Amino acid sequence: MTLTASLIDREIFFGNPKISGGQISPDGRFISFIKPLNGVRNIWVKPVDAAFEEALPVTEDQNRPISGYFWSRDSQYILYVQDKGGDENYHVYAVDPSQASAGQVPASINLTDLDNVRAFIYRVPRSDHDKLFIGLNDRDPAWHDLYEIDIRTGERRLMMENTINYNAVYFDLEDHLRLATRSLPDGGTELLQLQDGEWESIMSCSFEETISPSRFHKDGRVHLITNIGDTDLTTLYLLDLESKKLEKIESDPEGQVDFGGTVFSELTDELVATSYVGDRTRIYWRDAAYEADYQWLQEQFPAAEVSFGSSTTDQQRYIVYANSDTDPGAAYLFDRASRELTFLYQPRPELPVEELCEMQPVRYQSLDGLEIPAYLTLPKGATKNLPAVVFVHGGPWARDYWGYNSYAQFLANRGYAVLQPNFRGSTGYGKHFLNLGNGAWGETMQDDITAGAQYLIDKGIAQADKIAIMGGSYGGYATLAGLAFTPDVYACGVSIVGPSNLFTLLETIPPYWESVREMFHLRLGDPNTEEGRAQLKKKSPFFHAEHIKAPLLVAQGDNDPRVKTAESDQIAIAMRDHGLDVSYLNFPDEGHGFANPDNSMAFLAECERFLAQHIGGRYQEEVPERLQTIIDRVTVDVAALELSSAE
Repeated sequence: MTLTASLIDREIFFGNPKISGGQISPDGRFISFIKPLNGVRNIWVKPVDAAFEEALPVTEDQNRPISGYFWSRDSQYILYVQDKGGDENYHVYAVDPSQASAGQVPASINLTDLDNVRAFIYRVPRSDHDKLFIGLNDRDPAWHDLYEIDIRTGERRLMMENTINYNAVYFDLEDHLRLATRSLPDGGTELLQLQDGEWESIMSCSFEETISPSRFHKDGRVHLITNIGDTDLTTLYLLDLESKKLEKIESDPEGQVDFGGTVFSELTDELVATSYVGDRTRIYWRDAAYEADYQWLQEQFPAAEVSFGSSTTDQQRYIVYANSDTDPGAAYLFDRASRELTFLYQPRPELPVEELCEMQPVRYQSLDGLEIPAYLTLPKGATKNLPAVVFVHGGPWARDYWGYNSYAQFLANRGYAVLQPNFRGSTGYGKHFLNLGNGAWGETMQDDITAGAQYLIDKGIAQADKIAIMGGSYGGYATLAGLAFTPDVYACGVSIVGPSNLFTLLETIPPYWESVREMFHLRLGDPNTEEGRAQLKKKSPFFHAEHIKAPLLVAQGDNDPRVKTAESDQIAIAMRDHGLDVSYLNFPDEGHGFANPDNSMAFLAECERFLAQHIGGRYQEEVPERLQTIIDRVTVDVAALELSSAE
């Protein structure tokens, strides 16, 4: 294997971005962004025409990076959500950026200062810029009541107690509460309308279908995305709430994938564009002026995908992004009237993009003949007879996309062919493809992944004895299932927050997931029936650990509310008791994945060493002391590991 790219430092891939998350304030006076402060990502603000060096921090969280935020509609506040150590009990914070000065970071107001409560933002009203409509599960951990919160004072007012067990509520263009969705006892979904203070049912669907209200139309109808009936692909409709009639607006013109998304004008409330995600994103414009802007921008960046970010209230200035599979891209300020394009920043300016690798859409046949869409990334300078990593996405009701992927690029730089399969059960390819995954965990879903490994062998891309499987969440489960159920396929595996025992996974899902519990039972197996219990045991790698042959590296966040530490403990103990090779990292300050970049890089230092040891790629041998300290702290002594009584 002769690689032409240099070994890129993991810090460049996974360290803090220099700048990210840029937004323009609605009044157009400021640019905000996320940048490290004392090594932790925080929010900064600068006047729109000032240099980034003149920006001031407006938050100073020292423990956990702030990943996202938004401006209030009147540009008076910046709002963001934050949890503690990955526990996903999110609080909503507001900060007044005008109070920032040199040496003085303004204090953030915790608008939902309640212990063990998860806040959810439903709407940012247009009619009152001082208000937020949010959900709080303070009364009942399983259900969110609807509150109005005053951003300036933090005062909360109960708008509606959740007595109907809704899982989402929807407001019209005048901020009136109009619709709700709730899960039915059979796992389906019901759409409800608020009429004269009472909720009435409009329509419902089975758990194999979807009903998703979008934005209201100016005439009072609501845009609805659904695939009820004989329709396979989700489609955009307009629903008349009086007659209950559906008018079809659009489905994929190429007939390949589900409806992707909508873009509306906040000024006119007109539908500006629709999008679909096939192998790559396709945009269909309904507004000639926006289409002309987009085409002009695409001409400036012919090799990139261009996307619009935040805008001023008058929609004359936008933050736009240009990126690709080999470039995490750059942000620009775009003036629509003058077509002036001003460079703002690159998130990772030190990344040698010329040494990164193309991501190719591919197709292959599963073991039963089903066509599986996937993405393949090959290292620079080598395309045959490689070690390979089958990298499995989480969810599983999600999908992989074309574009810059830090894991794919990192692994390809280390010399691995990287395959990312969108196996059956993945979203975006129609309800038939999605529902082929029902009851198929560890079985035909896993067959699709196994067929991906065989595809790499058949094409001469991968060496049969040097294929690893790796992934997070469901991808972690698939890793464990791959090692346990197809022990001769993989040379090693890396499971990140992966469930090993489907019984304990279902027993410990967060209380606020109560509305989807029945859906989990239908898609995985029902622990309340003899047949379901047999199915769950059959599919749980924990109960089949004795079949594992390949070494395993496990990574876990100790605060994970979705996949508890017990899931990783169990598989580590089972493998240990069978005399099998297992290594285990448990991060005490993480949840369902890695938020702290140093934790991510500590994991990756161990991961790339582990992969190199077992399938022969290259790796960065030097480990900075700060990362080694983390590795030493989080490495679990598997020999001494015991399940607690709580687990």
